[in-house]
Amino acid sequence: MARAMHFLFRRRGGKGWHWTDIVTWVWLIGGVVLMFGPAVWLVLSSFKTPQGLAEFPPSLLPYVTQQVTVEGYDTPLDLYTVTLDDGTTRTMAEVRRVGTTAQMVDPRAPTDIVKINIAKRKPVREVSFATDNYVQPFVQFDFWLYLRNSVFVTFTATVLTLVVNSMAAFALSKYRFKGRDLVLLIIVATLMVPLGVIVVPLYSVIGALGLFNNLWGVILPTVATPTGVFLLRQYMLTIPDELLDAARMDKASEWQIYWRIVLPLAAPALAVLAIFSVMWRWNDFLWPLIVLSRQEVYTLQVGLSVYSGQLNVQWHYILAMTVVTMLPVVIVFIFLQRFITQGIAGQGIK
Repeated sequence: MARAMHFLFRRRGGKGWHWTDIVTWVWLIGGVVLMFGPAVWLVLSSFKTPQGLAEFPPSLLPYVTQQVTVEGYDTPLDLYTVTLDDGTTRTMAEVRRVGTTAQMVDPRAPTDIVKINIAKRKPVREVSFATDNYVQPFVQFDFWLYLRNSVFVTFTATVLTLVVNSMAAFALSKYRFKGRDLVLLIIVATLMVPLGVIVVPLYSVIGALGLFNNLWGVILPTVATPTGVFLLRQYMLTIPDELLDAARMDKASEWQIYWRIVLPLAAPALAVLAIFSVMWRWNDFLWPLIVLSRQEVYTLQVGLSVYSGQLNVQWHYILAMTVVTMLPVVIVFIFLQRFITQGIAGQGIK
């Protein structure tokens, strides 16, 4: 640990600060804020109440106004620190507000109502985490159903993507046939085709197959990806052809070569593609929104739209459920991230 801390805090100027040390620290700290700042804000805001989300200027921590039970009033009243005309301050509870004037009472003397300008008061606030933002969606809405649908779509699409793309990459990397490079060029060229161009043809195909309001209608159009084919193909080029020839001499079939030799050796690239596939399918919104119209087949991303009404948007629920939907992707990335550098670096060796 001491050596690690010495490495992190070492300075080019020795005991003093060199200008490059300052630039480096500013650059690194700025990068950390840019990358993790939005995520920290999202998590903390997911614990705010609707009133806390609507306040301006916004606060980072989830503050709530303290309340007190006052004799003669049915509901708890909000507490404020009030500056009186003589300059003294008192803690008072707000009964009601009319325009710029608030009617305040001292909790110890609830019968005396004092009219205060709202500019002369400040709320008494404390940090409080609104955990109901996470509880209510599970109780009142079909969140578990949406979660199950998303898990099924993500898992199935990822498995099929790995199988289909690895087969195509195996053929394009280890078989020599006329037009092989042209086929690869066409596959890679499809990356330049925007989604909006192919939405209508895909919609027509899904309609002809009768897959509307079916999770397979979300899965099948996304199975073959040019990014996956190219990444796996480049990685498989690093596998020696002599190894495959030796397997053929031992009477191994092409399927055995693919399944028992090529796939295990391409595990780092498959892990990278698995991470990409999970992120693509888990966060996909547009295509499931087009194909699915019944709530019982909604995925998580589409299901979150139920909190966005025409006249009311329940941001506290949306933020909380957004945090929940991030967790599976984060967990998958944590377990497979060690393969990213190895897989991406290896796919460009040849």
